[in-house]
Amino acid sequence: MSRDVGIEALHIYGGAACLDVRELCTHRGLDMPRFENLLMREKTVALPYEDPVTFAVNAAKPLVDSMTPAERARIEMVVTCTESGIDFGKSLSTYVHHHLGLAGNCRLFEIKQACYSGTAGLQMAVNFILSGTSPGAKALVITTDISRFALADAAAIQEWAYSEPSSGAGAVAMLISDIPHILRIDPGAYGNHGFEVMDTCRPGPDTEAGDADLSLMAYLDCAERAYKDYARRVDGADFRQSFAYLCFHTPFGGMIKGAHRHLMRKLYKAPAAEIDADFARRLSPSLTFGQRVGNTAGGSVFLGLAGMLEAAEISQPCRIGLFSYGSGCCSEFFSGTVTPDSQHRLRGLGLAASLDRRYRLSMDEYEVLLKGEHVVRFGTRDTRLDQRVIPAARDSFSGGNRLVLDEVAAYHRVYSWA
Repeated sequence: MSRDVGIEALHIYGGAACLDVRELCTHRGLDMPRFENLLMREKTVALPYEDPVTFAVNAAKPLVDSMTPAERARIEMVVTCTESGIDFGKSLSTYVHHHLGLAGNCRLFEIKQACYSGTAGLQMAVNFILSGTSPGAKALVITTDISRFALADAAAIQEWAYSEPSSGAGAVAMLISDIPHILRIDPGAYGNHGFEVMDTCRPGPDTEAGDADLSLMAYLDCAERAYKDYARRVDGADFRQSFAYLCFHTPFGGMIKGAHRHLMRKLYKAPAAEIDADFARRLSPSLTFGQRVGNTAGGSVFLGLAGMLEAAEISQPCRIGLFSYGSGCCSEFFSGTVTPDSQHRLRGLGLAASLDRRYRLSMDEYEVLLKGEHVVRFGTRDTRLDQRVIPAARDSFSGGNRLVLDEVAAYHRVYSWA
């Protein structure tokens, strides 16, 4: 039985609208040196008629459309990975499966474990393929998350002042199979660390809470311990030498810079100059898309993989180290190999150009969206979406190939192609 398994194809969707985060920070009067540590340029802003389902379908549709009918028929599992669920029971994957027109013989389910969910979905799919129970089968794993802030009062703005610029929206769709053109997973090469901690959470459907300092400490602890568990399992593993590039879960760039520094100091007592040079070489390419989209929760490590393939120099097969962290918490360090063909396939998708085409919101337009009057709240029974709330943003949809939310009728979400 073949041990080849991993990501056959990958696509990202960064939404239809974005905001310049430097402009946002200036508008909010935030401390600019602290802003610089975010390493952010833009963030995707979800429009009222965009939800986790539309993001997921719009990420996956180009992959599915590029497949032959016979290939599509081999998708036997659809896993949605999100902390932005729309129902306590019904999975997003059912909507996704329907709007992608996939065959009925599919396992459809959803995974939630904060920002670790995407890696959990990937590993679930990888082990399904490795099991050999359905030779030649494929799995579609989609991470999809959106952040929506409500402009309530000055105190609320201050509470999430520095998370607002980095909280984005986006989806990453991954086709998992035994022909891993994009990333060949190293089977059995992983390390986990998890424990109970109240760093960040969503205690209500439309409520986010957390302790930023505690979250940073949990992230650093998990990065070290998950890697050490990886090294325990993988003979000869060396953080400096084994991985040509690294992709970390990225709430914001400064956080992964701190985690990388923490590991280099703990493992090697490396001097500052070496740490900075190593970060620039091995980790900074992974920020290529993340610094334009913002934190996409479970998808951010895979957005990092896409960014690395877009920006790095890959002239021969090389090993990549990936670190995933989800608040609450669970983490994993795992690895795989990419090739020049991986890069050629990824670059051919035109992902940077698709981000360039997003509508750039003004601050006035952004604050109209923050008022939340047009947003479908969790548990809404009946409503119709006003798709002209910001006409110019709606006009950015063209070609009839992007899904939008039209209405909710007796809790059932009704979508159409824009």
